[in-house]
Amino acid sequence: MLLFHRIICTLKLYLINYYDQPTYFMSQIIYIFGNNGDLSILEFSILCLSSFLTSVITASFGLGGGVLLIIIMVSIMNPLVIIPIHGIIQISSNSSRAIMLRKNIDYTYLPFFMIGSLFGVGIAAIILIDLPKHLIQSAIGIFIVYSIYAPQFKNIKITNLKIGLVGVISSFLTMFVGSSGPIIVPFIRSYLKDRKSTVATQAAFMTWKHGIKIITFLFLGFSFTEYIPLIFGMILFGIVGTWVGKTILTKLPEKLFGRIFNIILTILASRLIFEGLRQII
Repeated sequence: MLLFHRIICTLKLYLINYYDQPTYFMSQIIYIFGNNGDLSILEFSILCLSSFLTSVITASFGLGGGVLLIIIMVSIMNPLVIIPIHGIIQISSNSSRAIMLRKNIDYTYLPFFMIGSLFGVGIAAIILIDLPKHLIQSAIGIFIVYSIYAPQFKNIKITNLKIGLVGVISSFLTMFVGSSGPIIVPFIRSYLKDRKSTVATQAAFMTWKHGIKIITFLFLGFSFTEYIPLIFGMILFGIVGTWVGKTILTKLPEKLFGRIFNIILTILASRLIFEGLRQII
């Protein structure tokens, strides 16, 4: 301990004498992590904190964080870079959640979802047109509301073909609206009743979906280089948020989880419908 203390004191004295200011390195760190396109340090900090909070929400309730994060990003960042960067952040958040809850993942339908996702992303990459996003948002919102409150949907029989189609549709939509997680959750909830299995399996599905989306954007020529510091910061805060959310998940009663889960779905769906109708009107 004495040797360690002497080393620290020597380094501190050297740095102060060399740079004349003890805050030199801190200013350099702020410069590096604040140098993300046209983002200010305040905007950088808000995005990192948002990554933490939305990861807590998603790890606790299974969804909601991705949609909320993209809403925040839209209000701060250039719209042209939001979806690919959002995909990087989400794959980190979902993969860390899947690893932490790996024992609860149900792999039954994952291969069929993976195959369907490849087709969905491929079709989106070929089309390369600006689809009317407000119509897509409204359609997703209506579907979510229907899936929650329609009695016949709760008893639907899940098949390999249906999960494959979910993979096609959700992966196609994620290339244009960023976060299509809510369209996957109702299907997972229809055959998984345990909250941990629901959250873990959802994380595995989303990890794959965001992964192939990122690869597709790289193939299309998008460069993440300018935003590496921001991506690193948001990933770090997101992992911490996932750990905090996992703690909440394990302590949340099953019935309460189901109610909160449906409330979050309803709020997200209502917002999507409202935004879509507002742009149409």
